[in-house]
Amino acid sequence: MDQPRPFFVRYPVFASTIVLAIIGGVLALTGLEEAARWVISIFALAIAAKESVGMVRSILKGSWGIDVLAVTAIIATVLVGEYWASIIIVLMFTGGEALEDYAESRAKRELTSLLDNTPQIAHREVYSSAGAEKGALFATKDCPVSELAIGDVVVVKPGELIPVDGILLTPEATLDESSLTGESIPVERVKGDAVISGSVNGSAVFRMEVTALAADSQYQRIVELVKEASESKAPFVRLADRYAVPFTIVAYVLAITAWILSGNPTHFAEVLVVATPCPLIIAAPVAFIAGMSRAARHGIIVKNGGTLEKLARIKTVAFDKTGTLTHGQPVLSKVMTAPGIEEDELVRLAAIA
Repeated sequence: MDQPRPFFVRYPVFASTIVLAIIGGVLALTGLEEAARWVISIFALAIAAKESVGMVRSILKGSWGIDVLAVTAIIATVLVGEYWASIIIVLMFTGGEALEDYAESRAKRELTSLLDNTPQIAHREVYSSAGAEKGALFATKDCPVSELAIGDVVVVKPGELIPVDGILLTPEATLDESSLTGESIPVERVKGDAVISGSVNGSAVFRMEVTALAADSQYQRIVELVKEASESKAPFVRLADRYAVPFTIVAYVLAITAWILSGNPTHFAEVLVVATPCPLIIAAPVAFIAGMSRAARHGIIVKNGGTLEKLARIKTVAFDKTGTLTHGQPVLSKVMTAPGIEEDELVRLAAIA
């Protein structure tokens, strides 16, 4: 099992920001205000330069983000001598990136748990000349699921996931399809019935004929759906991206106007500090990522961010099957009989049936 990486290794920029802020505070408290100003200012400009590279690349690709205000605000506050404001912006900016990275990595672990459970090996039947002498024409040979072809015969052992979609060749089998259908009660399948990849075999070995390649099977489609969900953007997030350019322009106009009217460049920096939307940059994406992550942890696959956003407006929910909402353990709570029939007799007849 991989050991979790230390905080300083996972988020070096944010960790360095905290350390530099503490150093600057210690220097200021000990009377070395000028040294604190230089330490913080140089670090803040270094962060601004680092972020500017990525910002320019994004702009060249046609993606304009409102984080450009944060970079400008850092530079402006350093130039006017408000270095404490610059380190606060850097803390918000790097802290936001660290939080978003943490949320994404955690969501990736939850949302890709299906990938970890995806069958990698299948037990394919192959002709055995050695076995033919003993009366057994076929033996099983393990092979990657991706190598299975339509028409192959696969053996599924007790407790294993069905690797691909197919048709049951054994007289009967008991399958747990709850991860696919939500129905928690095991289902009985007989020879000739379709069996779905991702279902869990019961306590008996069975044979099946492959009817779909691994890439086209039901379980793989669910995995792809999970991938799409993790990469999708909710309408609210797209709305923030859409208004990034006008918001930035308005902020610059207000800042320049404040500078011109007051004649003080500090007011230019102050407006940019107020307009810096670091929390807004990460709030919505992190919320949706965390929501889909939490849902996946409980076995709920959300189609996309927009679907999750709509849940906030839902007042009533209708479900079509009880097994989805219960533990799948039916309980006889009441017996209603026709006139002249005893309850015990009805229960006896039902049990016989």
